[in-house]
Amino acid sequence: MEKIKVAVMGATGAVGQVFMWMLADHPWFDLAYPIASDARIGKTYASQVHWVIPVEMPEAIKEKTLKKLDADQMKAEGVQIVFSGLPADIANEVEPMLRSKGFYVFSNAASMRYDHDVPILIPEANHEQLSLIEEQGYPNGGFVVTNANCSTTGLAMALAPLKKFGIKTIHVSTYQAVSGAGYPGLSTLDIFGTCIPYIGKEEEKIDKEIKKILSINPEVYPFTIRVPVIVGHLETVWLDLEKDVEPEDVIQAWKDFKECSDLPSTPAQPVVYCEDPTMPQQKLAFWGKPQGMVTYTGRCKKKDGKIGFVLMVNNIVKGAAGGSIQNAEAFVSKYLNK
Repeated sequence: MEKIKVAVMGATGAVGQVFMWMLADHPWFDLAYPIASDARIGKTYASQVHWVIPVEMPEAIKEKTLKKLDADQMKAEGVQIVFSGLPADIANEVEPMLRSKGFYVFSNAASMRYDHDVPILIPEANHEQLSLIEEQGYPNGGFVVTNANCSTTGLAMALAPLKKFGIKTIHVSTYQAVSGAGYPGLSTLDIFGTCIPYIGKEEEKIDKEIKKILSINPEVYPFTIRVPVIVGHLETVWLDLEKDVEPEDVIQAWKDFKECSDLPSTPAQPVVYCEDPTMPQQKLAFWGKPQGMVTYTGRCKKKDGKIGFVLMVNNIVKGAAGGSIQNAEAFVSKYLNK
């Protein structure tokens, strides 16, 4: 297959950096058009980015020239897919415009997640919802596909294999890394030596998104907490299930969960259970292959008929840029590789 030319909007931001890192040597996508603010246009990527993610910058992207957001020029250069690392307020204007011009937009922003015809896609959990792009006009026009919120992504990955048990109630508390606030995000004075028990709109996102993604309607009781960790969201979960299951049944469901393994960015084992009772921890965030795409679970137990466990997801890879890349792969696999 000839590689598909792609653009990255917000290429120098924290999520944009993950896009650039993961697309540097992607087997299906050609990183042809990195987009940045006007002041950076025409300059090399390495000279303009403050690299904050804890992996080495690939040589292949250092000398790439930053370009202007120009739909006509993108068309002229053969770009088909656009990855968006834009803030929601900007994405709300830019992404519909690109869709109207025929681009296939894969977005991290929340601005269009709740539109009825826009899928919140996690290929392992709800690949069938990709067909919603046809309601947007594909194949005769462009479309937008969104990621879930980063904390919802980890929860959805852990719950997707458990849908068969019937999910009635979800109690979830998240312990979210500061990278989830973007860069520069929180100041050191805000987060050093403390935790902040409130993240604006995050709890509402979990409630809405888990229902749309998994096509379920449980009661959801979330708390979201910001913690002084760079990367990785840890979550504690208690479930009321319709079926009477044991922890061993839950662990086996995670082991048997191997959806969409034909996509380059999907791990062979997307959910990995940690037997060590001190795991998972955020230090596992870049473990797995591909790095950062595995959701880790642990401490599964049962009390008073409820199932409890801990999970950890890499919020900037699986929960953000990596999830968007995986969504684009799912699109290519279903619609372009026939």
